[in-house]
Amino acid sequence: MVDQRGKFISFEGGDGVGKTTQINLVRQHVENLGHTPVVTREPGGTALSEQIRDLVLESSAEITPITEVLMMFAARAQHVSEVIEPNLAAGNWVLCDRFTDASYAYQGGGRGLPDKLIEGLAGIATNGLEPDLTVLLDLDVEEGIRRSHLRDSPLDRFESEAIEFKNRIRAAYLKRQDSNSTRIVLIDASQSIQEIEMAIAAKIDDLHTKSYG
Repeated sequence: MVDQRGKFISFEGGDGVGKTTQINLVRQHVENLGHTPVVTREPGGTALSEQIRDLVLESSAEITPITEVLMMFAARAQHVSEVIEPNLAAGNWVLCDRFTDASYAYQGGGRGLPDKLIEGLAGIATNGLEPDLTVLLDLDVEEGIRRSHLRDSPLDRFESEAIEFKNRIRAAYLKRQDSNSTRIVLIDASQSIQEIEMAIAAKIDDLHTKSYG
């Protein structure tokens, strides 16, 4: 029987790994496979979630780690309810720039909050939803910082953090991948755009073939 539910693909990684470029390439690949791709992001994706994004990323106020993680999951709960689940139910493929793995990396690894806390919040906010495939783009932190500074846009709260914070994030992502290697595929983001594109496309093709024949 053909699986009519859409597929959920998330993209993770630290600063400067090239998620936006690869998501746009995957969008085209998914279309070529005959599916409707819906591109979204976290925090964000809905009107309310985008307001929360602005607060989290741009606020000059002091935000405690627990407040930060609660805001992230509030945005995520709205995003899942309003955008992700309805599109998956309609058979669309959802391509999301970050999802719950980012909270394990940024609020867990970066801020030092326990994984059990994040796991509990995830159960409430997402009702257990996990991506069918997560692409983790991994890059040396110093190279990621260098790439980030080449962009015209100003740095947000996370991008402005010290290198120690970013090293903890990378370590948390790699630990997460090691524990979830079936779902999370590790991609070396120091490769060329074309090499990364081909590696991701192969995983997308596998997901398509296993689900749709």
